[in-house]
Amino acid sequence: MTDAPEPSRSGHKFKGEESALTVAETARPNTERVSTGLAGLDCVLDGLRTGDNVVWRVDDIEDYRGFVEPFAIRAVAGGRAVVYLRFGRHPPLVAPGPGITIVSIDALRGFEAFTRRVYQLITDYGRGAFYVFDCLSDLLCAWATDLMVGNLFQVICPYLYRLDTVAYFGLLSRDHCHATIARIRETTRVMIDVRRADNACYVQPVKVCERQSPTMFLPHAHEGETFRPVIDSSAATRLYADLARRHSRTAHRQLDYWDHLFLDAAQAMNGTDDAERRREVLERLYPVLISRDARIIALARRYLDLPDLIEIRARMIGSGYIGGKAVGMLLARRILLENDPERWGRHLEPHDSFFVGADVYYSYLVHNGWWPRIMRQRTVAGYFSEARSLHEEMRGGQLPEEVRAQLERMLDDFGQYPILVRSSSLLEDGFGNAFAGKYESLFLVNQGSPEQRLEQLESAICRVFASTMSEDALTYRHQRGLADLEEPMALLLQRVCGRYHGRWYFPDAAGVGVSRNTFVWDESMDPSAGMVRLVMGLGTRAVDRIEGDHACVVALDQPHKRPFRDREDAARFSQHDVDVLDICDNRPRTLALRHLTEAAQLPLRWCGEIDREATQRARELTGAPPVWRLTFTPLLRETAFVPLMQQLLRTLETAYAYPVDVEFTVHLAADGTPSFSLVQCRPLQTLGLSPRVELPRKVPSRRLFFATDGHFMGGNIDQPVARVIQVEGARYSALTRVRKFAVARLVGQLNRRISDRDACPTLLIGPGRWGTSTPELGVPIRFADISRVAVIVEVADLGDGMEPDLSFGSHFFQDLVESRIAYVALFPTRNKARYNPGWLSALPASARLPLDLEDPPDEAVAQALTVYDVRETGLRVVADVLRQRLFCYQARE
Repeated sequence: MTDAPEPSRSGHKFKGEESALTVAETARPNTERVSTGLAGLDCVLDGLRTGDNVVWRVDDIEDYRGFVEPFAIRAVAGGRAVVYLRFGRHPPLVAPGPGITIVSIDALRGFEAFTRRVYQLITDYGRGAFYVFDCLSDLLCAWATDLMVGNLFQVICPYLYRLDTVAYFGLLSRDHCHATIARIRETTRVMIDVRRADNACYVQPVKVCERQSPTMFLPHAHEGETFRPVIDSSAATRLYADLARRHSRTAHRQLDYWDHLFLDAAQAMNGTDDAERRREVLERLYPVLISRDARIIALARRYLDLPDLIEIRARMIGSGYIGGKAVGMLLARRILLENDPERWGRHLEPHDSFFVGADVYYSYLVHNGWWPRIMRQRTVAGYFSEARSLHEEMRGGQLPEEVRAQLERMLDDFGQYPILVRSSSLLEDGFGNAFAGKYESLFLVNQGSPEQRLEQLESAICRVFASTMSEDALTYRHQRGLADLEEPMALLLQRVCGRYHGRWYFPDAAGVGVSRNTFVWDESMDPSAGMVRLVMGLGTRAVDRIEGDHACVVALDQPHKRPFRDREDAARFSQHDVDVLDICDNRPRTLALRHLTEAAQLPLRWCGEIDREATQRARELTGAPPVWRLTFTPLLRETAFVPLMQQLLRTLETAYAYPVDVEFTVHLAADGTPSFSLVQCRPLQTLGLSPRVELPRKVPSRRLFFATDGHFMGGNIDQPVARVIQVEGARYSALTRVRKFAVARLVGQLNRRISDRDACPTLLIGPGRWGTSTPELGVPIRFADISRVAVIVEVADLGDGMEPDLSFGSHFFQDLVESRIAYVALFPTRNKARYNPGWLSALPASARLPLDLEDPPDEAVAQALTVYDVRETGLRVVADVLRQRLFCYQARE
């Protein structure tokens, strides 16, 4: 036996890729006749041809073996390379020997990993190799659905055909639904049924491309090398009657394997089966519906029983995993209801979500003919380059018709209530990987005719699928060592919680909560008490950094303490705009609070307070109505919101045995009683309270780069710095808008040149907000542009209103924490912050590094950015999160 090399994501093209993938529409070379190894069968079929995929549909695996063995022997004798792909649970079909390569493949790694391995093997062996596959029906135990077996066949067979191979596949006839058999029959070139009746074996070709004879498609009695057609109609009638009797005993099994699983689950739940039987059924369902992560499955064992899984299945479109976001939401609900059913029965809204299974994502790729390009994208050379064009094309693809039919029925259930189409990939929201903001989630106002609403929903689903190929998502996966792991995209379809306010629709409040607030801004606060970010309207302003607007940040142990200097700061750093859904225009909108208060009855009694000074000024000038500020003070002081939120976060953290991060909406009754709808729950990615750091007692001004009390994230920090990238505020402000974007691209180029972050820890410092979409407010980088730096610093020196924003709990917050990037906000005009940019300019000229780029920027852009080598200075960033003090200073003279 010889083992084929493990395929790698090498940078070169697949061997044979030029001919196999880029000229798929051109004519193939002349085909060559090939023997089955059985002379009688060659006569029946008029032989095989290179390019043939031969599917043997059998009742017993031993019947498949009877045709595999002579085929392999004859192929080796003819000098062919025979590759046997071993993945089944049945005994081996091909014995080791000269000319035979046996390759073991682990189907449990998933559809994509399996297909990539097979694709690479076919590529490596090139034209003319012969293949024997184990019985494909055994893949059902790993993938749980006929759909994915059909997808595999549709992906692999055209590639084999173009490379002039011959391949044998086995199927157990009773294990697959009619739809899957039909797809396989449509794709293959040769399909042969092997059945037993009257103690004899009968072989009946049901499809043979480009060959025909008067008796070819009759059943043939098979005895040794002889294949005798059944030409007597009386004998044929008795044969088919016997086969029909045998088939009737197994006809109920002609269901998709996925449906079998849930049929067994329903029988186990409704019958008198013992507890062991129920556990057995659950253990089959958890790893194909819930997760592959042992920690998530352990939680599912505690909180999701058979009725829960059967209810999920009843609300599923397609099959496969429901994804991390959906699992987190369901687990959180069950944990709360089990912990305190009376309280959470009153304060937790029911859910009526639907789930699009991850198999639909792969079917979408196969249905649109993109699989060869997916294989190219999975190489190092194509990882980003192929993804760019795929990302655009996937946004405009078409869903399989059977999926569209199920979505149509779902829309009948939802009616015209707005819908949130949320990403829920396999790895998303798991332990260690949040993917916060990396994939798209879209609000659908869901207005129009049924046909229009279905078209809008299909377009939104395609956009979420396409976001798997976005640069930020791919950078995130690559950086975290996930690029080679299977990551199919499932979807969570949720009714948007809220109420109608005339033409506007939105929730009373929404927010993000974390059970562990390691970024407290006052040393008297308790990190274990947790924190929330609250907004009125849609929750987008709670999870994203919004230019010029701020969520309400609440430390749950001291909910009335705010990180502001005075009332002016409190007014300035509050929410001024509200995200809503416009029912009339059928689109999301952002409205100024002052305009919304004039047009709708808002829950301001609980979410806001009247700014008396601003109201008095407005009345004197224009006679305007009262000016409201969204402080949420009444909600925090007069209702049960704070104790409920504390219990919610504490209960979930206890169940997870890990800090958690939740997204939620709040519905307020007339008396202010809150009820929550949990949108998601995931393990909180946090740097935590690392060991206490010794801060310097006093730093001479000549050695101090900057210092601040508060306004930093990253826990206790002791970070040496080897390099500083500085964007200088005054020069940046003087640039045109186009050149400001050029500075962002330049930062990204320098970031990508950091090959080892630990060997060259880099501090990035610049004006305003990193990651803004408005270059007048800061440098408009993306996550991929800062992914390899160690510390980022935002300096409030762009002028009035251009303030950094800590954005606790936002997607930006998640990016920094997961990437182990410390964050500092400097406010040079405040007493508790010191900033000495002169420390950098005083460094010797040798410390300034040339940009040395293949595509250098123009002079104005280059002058706005400087790179310094500071290894010789011993520059360090040190911080104590409990004392809320941070220094960046020169440790050596």
